[in-house]
Amino acid sequence: MKVLALYRYPVKSMLGEEVPRARIDRHGLAGDRRRALLDLASGRVASAKQPRAWRQLLTLRAEDKDGGVRITGPDGAELDEAALGALLGRRVRLIDRRPDGATLLRSVPEQVLADGIDAEVDHTVQEFGWSAEPGSLFDFAPLHLVTTATLAGAPAARYRPNLVLDAGPDAEPFDENAWQGRELRIGAELRLQIVAATPRCAVPTLAHGHLPADPEALRRPARHNRVVPLPGMDPLPCLGAYARILTPGTVEPGDQVTVH
Repeated sequence: MKVLALYRYPVKSMLGEEVPRARIDRHGLAGDRRRALLDLASGRVASAKQPRAWRQLLTLRAEDKDGGVRITGPDGAELDEAALGALLGRRVRLIDRRPDGATLLRSVPEQVLADGIDAEVDHTVQEFGWSAEPGSLFDFAPLHLVTTATLAGAPAARYRPNLVLDAGPDAEPFDENAWQGRELRIGAELRLQIVAATPRCAVPTLAHGHLPADPEALRRPARHNRVVPLPGMDPLPCLGAYARILTPGTVEPGDQVTVH
């Protein structure tokens, strides 16, 4: 295998950017998910996992800018906090560290598919970063990867990975399932440990910038890859894998990837 592409998403649930080279350490890919919007009314972190409230986040693009972040709307205009609040219809604040005890709501994906993104559906309350550094804004782990075989032609942007790996013409979809607990060596330095298959929420089905909504983005893993992500969990539609960093390194497209 080899690295095909690298992505970062400077603000949680917003569109991100492809990068030609990146440093990856225990905090994840440099500049990735370093900020989020906090809903000042509820005290919860804004997430498109609750699409009825926050799907508009996926119309906004966040880019790294001189160590900070630049957020632009669908028309390309730069947005500050006041403009974001007006667009989203909520008072929000851009944060770079999650408040103690902060949570987000995750709408039940199958109900979103069945009832539509504007319907009132059940949700779970999600804490942050079980396998990430304290205070981080990752949902679970600091790095997410997926193979080209698993994408099967779907745009990587729908699934928001950090690394897309070209697994070659003979690879099978969902090979990542077998990597749990194993080590990935990427390039000269980077060493990762795969910690779980990635459960999918409603986010891949939503419109992402110019990409239209696509319910098949969730229905496909629900049909073909409903697995147990971690011991004690129920089988869930999964696509890709979460990883933690064993040894930091710098990565670029073309770097070789081996599984041990």
